[in-house]
Amino acid sequence: MAESNSTAFQPAFFILTGLRGLVGARLWLGPLLSLMYIVTVAGNCTVIYLVKNERSLQEPQYYFLSVLAGADIVLSVSTLSSVLKVFILGLYEIAFDGCLAQLFFIHTFSSMGSGILVAMAFDRFVAISHPLQYTTILTNSRVTKMGLVALWRGIALMIPLPILLKRLPFCRGQTLSYSYCLHPNVMKLACGQVKINILYGLVLVIFSFGADFLLIVISYALIFQAVLGIASREGQMKALNTCLSHISIVLIYYGPHLAITVMHRVSHKSSPLAHAVLGNIYLFMPPMLNPIVYSLKTKHIRAALRKTFKIQRH
Repeated sequence: MAESNSTAFQPAFFILTGLRGLVGARLWLGPLLSLMYIVTVAGNCTVIYLVKNERSLQEPQYYFLSVLAGADIVLSVSTLSSVLKVFILGLYEIAFDGCLAQLFFIHTFSSMGSGILVAMAFDRFVAISHPLQYTTILTNSRVTKMGLVALWRGIALMIPLPILLKRLPFCRGQTLSYSYCLHPNVMKLACGQVKINILYGLVLVIFSFGADFLLIVISYALIFQAVLGIASREGQMKALNTCLSHISIVLIYYGPHLAITVMHRVSHKSSPLAHAVLGNIYLFMPPMLNPIVYSLKTKHIRAALRKTFKIQRH
């Protein structure tokens, strides 16, 4: 622990928080979160397995889905130890460096997931606007490069976060608002020159998640324009139906993300319980729901699931 003065220092650990104000939360939240982790990992691993082994799913849109599933698995695993320690074992401490590593992985793979959603929107635009050139435009090589760009963009953008936090002294306690570490939450406990952290955090929101969402909106504006050019009503509905799964995931992903971003900006007006509940929804729901939504709404994935289940039965 390197002290800068009697009141400002770099703590050896932070104290994580469960659902404050909710009596007996650990009794039911521990098993519930454990089940959610199991469903998340099993569901996303199943998607990756199906895309890898089923010929009918070896298309660009499903390749992007498998990459999103991989990002969701890493995101979930990165929070597994601290969340279950809090809600099952009642252990609330996380080492300072461990906290910085965790927030790096959370923000990196959240950014990667956002980038893949942009790629999936582009995939739907190409499929509807240029169906005859679909496989020519979205070759396996280009799909791989787009996935790597999303990963490396996330890494490059998020590397400064732990570095900027590491340089700061902390003088506003050690208790975080969630059962895991996020950059805005850790930053609020720091004192000294945090303007760079605030500015960089704002830049990340605008030029990563904000820009991604804008690109998705533009993609769908072009998609709707292309759909209107389809002569038959049946053809229009069929084209739009191929986008429903992606639209659902975009809403599931960006809704809680926008809410928690706003809540961090107006934290003085919101209760700690609301912070904790929304924080858990933001982190746990999208990775768990993504494979479920695609399984329910995509005919080819449902067929692949039935085929795989029958193979396993024999």
